[in-house]
Amino acid sequence: MMVRFWHMGRGGALRRTRIGPVFGRKELLPFLPAMLLAGVWFGIDAMLVIGVTALAVAWLTRPLAPAADSAGGDGVTGLPLRRESELLMDDLLREAERTGRHTACLVIGCDESERLERQLLPDEFETLLQLLADRLRGAVRESDRIGRLGGTRFAVMLHPTQRQDLESLIQLAARLQTGCEEPYSVKGRSLAPSVHVGFCLMRRAPVPTGAGLIAAAEGAAEEARRNGPSAIRAFSSEVQHSQRSHSALAAEVFEALEAAQIVCHFRPQLSTDTGEVSGMEAVPRWLHRERGILTEAEILPAIDSEGLRERLAELMFYQGFGALRSWQRVGLPVSTLSIGISPEVLSNPKMATRLKWELERFDIEPERLRLVLSGGAVSRFDDEVIRRNLVHCTALGCQLELAGLGTGEVPVSAIRSTGAQRVRIHASFVRNVDTDPDQQRLVAAIITMAEQIGIETLAEGVSSIGEHAMLSQLGANHVQGDAIAPPMRLEETFDWLERHTEKLAATPRIQGS
Repeated sequence: MMVRFWHMGRGGALRRTRIGPVFGRKELLPFLPAMLLAGVWFGIDAMLVIGVTALAVAWLTRPLAPAADSAGGDGVTGLPLRRESELLMDDLLREAERTGRHTACLVIGCDESERLERQLLPDEFETLLQLLADRLRGAVRESDRIGRLGGTRFAVMLHPTQRQDLESLIQLAARLQTGCEEPYSVKGRSLAPSVHVGFCLMRRAPVPTGAGLIAAAEGAAEEARRNGPSAIRAFSSEVQHSQRSHSALAAEVFEALEAAQIVCHFRPQLSTDTGEVSGMEAVPRWLHRERGILTEAEILPAIDSEGLRERLAELMFYQGFGALRSWQRVGLPVSTLSIGISPEVLSNPKMATRLKWELERFDIEPERLRLVLSGGAVSRFDDEVIRRNLVHCTALGCQLELAGLGTGEVPVSAIRSTGAQRVRIHASFVRNVDTDPDQQRLVAAIITMAEQIGIETLAEGVSSIGEHAMLSQLGANHVQGDAIAPPMRLEETFDWLERHTEKLAATPRIQGS
């Protein structure tokens, strides 16, 4: 018989906790004849005393299941947390060594964990975590163990087996990923997060302990996240080197800026009505002498750690305006340029004045510049300096564009407060929009709202022709992403623009369209 009790959990919610089997324990058997004899010789009171003693023994020797509020346990999923997971992994390693078998650890997490946590209400986020944990429980063996490392990251610790090699781990990682990426129904909402997976084989762990193996798998998972979405990475010496390299990037970034190793690349944007190029977006790329081309996901943390946002902005404006002038000189059709602007740059009281000077120096009409505001910039719109700079920029004629609408980073009310002319549909909504009806309804709702208040939409992260076609049908005004073209160097844009213009000219047009 299982005994359960209800207790007050986190947030005042009642939680049911299993306290383990009490009756039916083998420890009760010796007490049964004693209870009968006590009843015969001394009466019912003595029998009750023996019975209570027996229950106390059974209680103290019961096998406790993981409880939400027990030490080392997670109050949301009931899984062990990091410290307990490391101890469990230690046990599995010892068993593997004793039996001559092999174990491994996998770490699974959502690609945009922080965005999901901001986007969802606390109870919705907890529901998502519970569903993720249930998916993992259903995908592994009963002898395998699962722990929660924090955020949306979970560790899967494999029971030792005779044969555990790279190929079998890759297959297991892909199976876990596929299972975890199936849509979730959370409080009536459909969510389809992309998932990254990192894993480490026992023999590859740099430190042969539970903590070392989990840390190695987590390092591989972080490398997968940086290369995502939906990436899988195995721990190796290259991953270990990459982890060390990221900490070294901050020390190199100032020199890289001054030596012109960080440069603008340009991502085309297309009109869904005409197929013509409606603009370009300038993004930073670091031509690192050892690690190749680094993206903004790797550059910006190093920039922020050294406080170099303003210096990066100077470079982006300088190279971006130079590109606009170059395209104009040869008659190539690029009408606008989008450049991201951070709160640190907007906090400079002289920002608008400097921008005006740069526009005049390159002879660029302010209307051709779109300043892309992230959630961080919008959340500080009540800052007097930031608000003043944005007002002055729009007075010049520059256009404002909101990134992150609908993700929790940028509220809908920000459209009115900032006076933005265009909103971006986040890549998480665009993903699988051609096949997922729930995604289609979400995107259609954003587009409808934008149309009703008279602003344009740009869909980010378009990765397939099917997504491009569906976004056009739903009414998105502009699209960008790898399905159109990845970011490219300035010199590469000339050929691409010419080829795209020729392709449009060769496309048959319906009469009257």
